Amino acid sequence: MVFDPAVMESLRDVAGGKPVLVTGCAGFIGYFTSKNLLENGIHVVGLDNLSDYYDVDLKKHRLEQLFDPNFIFHCVDISDQQAVARIFKDVAPRLVIHLAAQPGVRYSLINPQAYGKSNLVGSLNLLEACRQIGARHFVFASSSSVYGANTQLPYSVHDRVDQPVSMYAATKKSCELMAHAYSHLYEIPTTGLRFFTVYGPWGRPDMAYFSFTRSILAGATIKVFNHGDMRRDFTFIDDIIEGVLRVCARPPVVDDNIAPYRLYNIGNNRPEKLTHLIELLERQLGKQAKKEYLPMQPGDVKETYADISDLEKEFGYRPSTSLEDGLRKFVDWYREYYGER
Repeated sequence: MVFDPAVMESLRDVAGGKPVLVTGCAGFIGYFTSKNLLENGIHVVGLDNLSDYYDVDLKKHRLEQLFDPNFIFHCVDISDQQAVARIFKDVAPRLVIHLAAQPGVRYSLINPQAYGKSNLVGSLNLLEACRQIGARHFVFASSSSVYGANTQLPYSVHDRVDQPVSMYAATKKSCELMAHAYSHLYEIPTTGLRFFTVYGPWGRPDMAYFSFTRSILAGATIKVFNHGDMRRDFTFIDDIIEGVLRVCARPPVVDDNIAPYRLYNIGNNRPEKLTHLIELLERQLGKQAKKEYLPMQPGDVKETYADISDLEKEFGYRPSTSLEDGLRKFVDWYREYYGER
């Protein structure tokens, strides 16, 4: 991707001649963030614990794509406070992009402890490390899941979000609160990004579009929850990365005694029916899906829809990839990566 040179120059100024530290660099969004920084000549120190929540080989293959003299990788769990503190002391990053997390709504019903360890303890360790070294900007991943039982659409960052319906959502909201506290107490410029259903090449195998593709090609049955009556604000990875880097380049400032903390939705601003997603995949794969219609799952929500007006007004952000084009790029990658024809 080619970025506005002025944005990249501002990002370099924020980094202050130090490598940018990216957590979760072997994950989906972390990989693309690191890749685009490197392609723009910016040094990156990446952290990832290579969790086996999904295919570790896919994560390792992402890392192979990041091979570059300007990239240093540490296989570290961010819940290890001493390891995190040691890396921060050695690198002294001025810009920290925190994308590591234990993902997945449904898995949080099975193993909630994993979410406390990674999303709560890990995030706290990073915030404390940022305080210790005087970071200039801490950018972290939140999620549309924090909107929980909200019924007002589109979701706005100005809405109350105190009704999470999964442990995943609860930990993500907790991260926002901890980040605000550190920003307020220590004037650490901090920006949270609530991601909305990110998809694309090199994506997560546990996501519906990915698992549907695998099952359709294998002739297996796909599970369609809430009998297909679901809508998601699917957001293509390239559009996400553009927003992430624009935000990284402009840390918030103290304004009228308000903490230098900002929060934004980052989505496509266009919810699509789950049935439409399946139809597009069927068309591009050239195969009909075998469907099993099931009730709504615990912890899930019927619809997500991002109000991105703040991000658009302050950063000129506007996603440009249609679901059809984005899925076509994903299917092309999937066929090549897995040798499916």
